[in-house]
Amino acid sequence: MALGVDGVRVGVWTSPDGPSGCTVILPPDGTLGAIAVRGSAPGTREAIALSPQGRIEVCHAVVLSGGSAFGLATADGVARWLERRGIGYPVGRSVVPIVGAAIVLDQGATDPAVRPGPAAGEAACDAASDDDPPEGSVGAGTGVSVAKVSGIAYAWRSGQGTAVRRHGDLVVGAIVVNNAVGEVFDEHGEVLVGTRAAPGAPRYPADPDALLHGIEQFAQHLPPGPSGEVAPPLDNTVIGCIVTNARLTKVQAARVADLGHSGIARAIRPAHTSLDGDALFALATGQVDAGVDLVADLAADAVAEAARRGALAAKGGHGLPGSDDR
Repeated sequence: MALGVDGVRVGVWTSPDGPSGCTVILPPDGTLGAIAVRGSAPGTREAIALSPQGRIEVCHAVVLSGGSAFGLATADGVARWLERRGIGYPVGRSVVPIVGAAIVLDQGATDPAVRPGPAAGEAACDAASDDDPPEGSVGAGTGVSVAKVSGIAYAWRSGQGTAVRRHGDLVVGAIVVNNAVGEVFDEHGEVLVGTRAAPGAPRYPADPDALLHGIEQFAQHLPPGPSGEVAPPLDNTVIGCIVTNARLTKVQAARVADLGHSGIARAIRPAHTSLDGDALFALATGQVDAGVDLVADLAADAVAEAARRGALAAKGGHGLPGSDDR
């Protein structure tokens, strides 16, 4: 089953015209939702409603999307898809779906023909299933990159990854789109996906200008935008969704989302920088009694593995190599 939790479905849409896409998580009816944002450059929808201060507890879908701020429009398509099926928060004779969304600034953000919109969100919903979600350069992970500490020219393509942790009947799964500025490390602190720059090359944050090194070289390999411009992606963000069958309160779910960010810090260095917009959702289906600390601990482990797997499963293309090709 998708992300190990009964009733959860995941669908992806990948642009046929360039490096971008979106990923939709559809939980079962009555699922509680929350969010935690640690990055300083986020792009989100319903973040306040799903925060501990928000009155709304239910969440009907989560969308992870490329396309930068334009990609938030995918949530409109998801909301329409849910409304047609009568899924949403009751308002009079109608329903209003609560759709959380977070975006990354990927390689397709500058091309209107490539970046996802409402139709992409609907298509991802149509494709949703309870099968294991695809990993690598698909969906919201299509146009992302990692290990940009010495510049995008020395980075690697990245993608979306998944992981599941269990303790008895308790299940915690995670899907993560890894577009971090930082390098990817394994559980022992060894580099899994690091910058391809020479060992003595400048590195962020010790040299804040490091991100600019090699842009001209990289730009020569990027497909031009609709007006012939080339805009290498410099922005970074790790976004994802934790799902669990635990029975949690809104405050507890928000804590799981917040502590889930520990997994990002375990897998990526530096993490949660001023250049990242890191955001994690948490969805709790309420089937199993479990302590919030155990759920959060499993969530951090799952997020860390998912962040690593997304980078390792990526294939090369659009000017950058992929770890899966090694």
